[in-house]
Amino acid sequence: MISAFYFLAVTPVSYLGRGDLSKNIIFHNHFHMGFVKEPNLLVVTPKGDITKSSSWMSLSNLTKLNKNYMIKLMKLSLFILTLAVFSSCNEEQKVSTDAPQEVKPQVTELVEKVLTKEEQDALTPDMVLEMLEGGNIFFINNDLTARNHSAQVRKSTLSQYPKAIVLSCVDSRVPVEDVFNRGIGDMFVARVAGNFVNEDILGSMEFACKVSGSKLILVMGHEHCGAIKAAIDDVKLGNITAMIEKIKPAVDAVKYDGDRTSKNQEFVHMVSESNVKNTMEQIRLKSPILKEMEANGEIKIVGALYDMDNGVVDFID
Repeated sequence: MISAFYFLAVTPVSYLGRGDLSKNIIFHNHFHMGFVKEPNLLVVTPKGDITKSSSWMSLSNLTKLNKNYMIKLMKLSLFILTLAVFSSCNEEQKVSTDAPQEVKPQVTELVEKVLTKEEQDALTPDMVLEMLEGGNIFFINNDLTARNHSAQVRKSTLSQYPKAIVLSCVDSRVPVEDVFNRGIGDMFVARVAGNFVNEDILGSMEFACKVSGSKLILVMGHEHCGAIKAAIDDVKLGNITAMIEKIKPAVDAVKYDGDRTSKNQEFVHMVSESNVKNTMEQIRLKSPILKEMEANGEIKIVGALYDMDNGVVDFID
């Protein structure tokens, strides 16, 4: 009981009495060394009278107050405390309701279809080139098409009819399919450091175009290419030494009077572009099949440079 009274004495309480006493009674009490100072305490006597005390009262005297009235006071205090909590919850709910609601993004339906033989036959090399140019814009704007890869895998299990074959460097920073917003079954991708051609790459291109019906060969180099820099600096390291021999003709073809080292970004860019053009010429020179297909308008051989800084693909005529 004393503990309960402690609580009541230190807690502001609104007490609604009966009759003319139905007004707020506020307790503002302070304890000190077993006594309580009652400057504003309204005490309910056993007879139902209300008196004001301003003297020091011992805790033992406080316990002499009528227990029934103390119990009533406790019940009313708990009731009012409950109302206060309920009111607070309602206020929080109101604030939550008035708060701006998060707008859920609309879920775009996933693309599941893959290219068919009829759709591939209807394409021209220029149409495919336009598709790649447009796809790169989607990539730059971070607006890639949402695809259901599982469904595309199942639908392309027994056949494939890609639009193009892309020869790219092995660089992990060049995600070829994403760069052109393409999915499963859309393009062949061949990769080798320095994007040069040899018998293996040429055979892959002939398979893609002559056998599988692709309409475009794209040779894509990129800025900051390690293989290009190795060729410029004539690096001697294992099989890399033999590999960069395929790139060195592109280095020698660049007419430049400045610093011809990999530290000169301008020169590196010029060699990267020269290497793409050299690879395109090697395709025509070393693959009579592809050269004839290009001459007949069945395919087109184009080049490009991928800019690491912004994702833009600059096409080379």
